[in-house]
Amino acid sequence: MELFGGLFSLIILVLDIWAILNVIRSSAGTGAKVLWILLIVILPLVGLIIWALMGPRSRV
Repeated sequence: MELFGGLFSLIILVLDIWAILNVIRSSAGTGAKVLWILLIVILPLVGLIIWALMGPRSRV
C-alpha cells in the first residue's frame, strides 16, 4: 500500500510541474499566471484538475 501511495504522489508531482511549466508558457497575463501557479501548488490534485479543465493553454 505504501508503494502505491508513493507512486501516486510522484505522478502528481510530475504532472504539477508539467502544468506549472505550461502555465508559464501560456499567453495569459502575469496576474493570471501567478494565480494558476498558486492554485496548483496549494491544491496539487484539485488544482491540476481545475487547470486541465479551465486553465490557460500554452503557446505552440
